[in-house]
Amino acid sequence: MSGIRKISSFKRKTSLERVPVLPIHEKYAERVQNDLDPFDDIIGAEIQISAAASGVVPDDSFTVSQAVNALGFGKFQIILSFVTGLCWMADSMEVMILSILSPALHCEWGVSQYKQAFLTTVVFIGMMLSSAFWGQVSDKYGRRRALLLSSIYLFVYGFLSSFSTSYGWILFLRFLVGFSIGCVPQSVTLFAEFLPTQQRAKCVVLMDCFWALGACLEVLLAALIMTSGGWRWLLALSSLPSLAFVIAASVWLPESARFNAASGHSDAALETLERIAHDNGKPMLLGRLIVDDNIHLLSRGRLRDLLSRELRRTTLLLWLIWAGCSFVYYGVVLMTTELFETPGDNVCALDGQLDQTCSAQCRDLDRKDYTHLLWTTLAEFPGILLTIVTIEKLGRKKTMALEFILLTIALCFLFNCSSNRFLLTIILFFVRGLASGVFQAAYVYTPEVYPTVLRSVGVGSCSGMARLGAALTPYIAQVLMKNSLKLAVGVYVAVALIAAFSCLMLPFETRGHELSDHRNQSSSAKS
Repeated sequence: MSGIRKISSFKRKTSLERVPVLPIHEKYAERVQNDLDPFDDIIGAEIQISAAASGVVPDDSFTVSQAVNALGFGKFQIILSFVTGLCWMADSMEVMILSILSPALHCEWGVSQYKQAFLTTVVFIGMMLSSAFWGQVSDKYGRRRALLLSSIYLFVYGFLSSFSTSYGWILFLRFLVGFSIGCVPQSVTLFAEFLPTQQRAKCVVLMDCFWALGACLEVLLAALIMTSGGWRWLLALSSLPSLAFVIAASVWLPESARFNAASGHSDAALETLERIAHDNGKPMLLGRLIVDDNIHLLSRGRLRDLLSRELRRTTLLLWLIWAGCSFVYYGVVLMTTELFETPGDNVCALDGQLDQTCSAQCRDLDRKDYTHLLWTTLAEFPGILLTIVTIEKLGRKKTMALEFILLTIALCFLFNCSSNRFLLTIILFFVRGLASGVFQAAYVYTPEVYPTVLRSVGVGSCSGMARLGAALTPYIAQVLMKNSLKLAVGVYVAVALIAAFSCLMLPFETRGHELSDHRNQSSSAKS
């Protein structure tokens, strides 16, 4: 039977019994306790580790990567995509609401432009400060635990925000919401570690469908609720997807088999792999699980390892790419609402002539404005399709560079902004679709380029840099643009061009490579 490795070098009581490889320090203690030479078995374990690292696996053994590829894509991964997708919906709705909440507070509380921008910025500051923190928590205690804990916090703080009585209170609670959202990118890490090599890129990109779905749902909720119930009801209802994830994850979500194997919990890793085999209707591989991450167990999840000699260039360029992508993407989201909120028919008349007071500038978004906002949000789906089509043909690096260049061209059309809302909606549709597509390509590339022991902290640090870009963009999209639309667009064009060149300078192309379990394997993915 294909895919099954028969055991020929040791005896078992039943065909389903496994003989897991213990971490080296545990092997040493075990053999000393049994009055055996501790170094005999350690040498054997090191031989197995070296064999697994070089891609040569004994006939009676298999790695997590081999098991995941052999068990294929099926029912397990489909259910996993819906469960982790709830994380993305929660993140999307909590972020999308910022473009709707600021104008509402402007009208109700008389909040100035700078305070509106800071309300958006403080959420991303919370994300930035927490991204590396949640990455280290995920690498130390597991992806599942980190996601559950952060989602509980996200629901509580998001729901409490609806009871805010002052600008100070909502500022504080939204900061805590941002701190909780910082863990959401770890759902991509968890999802990617369960995907076969051939399906990984497309499946990770398709995860963005849940982000787009959450953004569209937020706009529809706002169109229905803002005209009657107000922003408090919108905040309360927007917190429900995170609660749904907590319930679903508590009942169904397993821990990453890669994480368990790298942590020395080979029995737990085997149980998860057997569960995948059962759900997908595939025979489980027989033999011993090779655990080749234990030699890095004492130094896993350290932020400084991202700047080691072999990863320094990749890390610095990825930080720049993620910051630039986030800066442009969230700038477009905020810019869209600001343009449609402009009083009068000329939506491009942003020349600094309007006062910052509520009486001079406040205009609630109407159903027509929400319709245009929904159309620009729907652009995320074509962006996903473009990335899926190109990412396996051109590779990850070229796909990101191409989408950044197309994004720059689309942004240039805003230099001659038309007062026609329909034409403006078309331009923003293309800009947002391309910005969304390049974000997803980055989400595919980043987990692939880092080894298992650094994957969560690598994704977390990149997410933190993305939040830094997002924290700065409100002062361009909500403040500078009110004085000069062309100057604001020029900033976004420059940032997109810099990010495009950064993509081409990345030293590794990860297309067609399996997820690496240690740093030496990452170095072999050079383009």
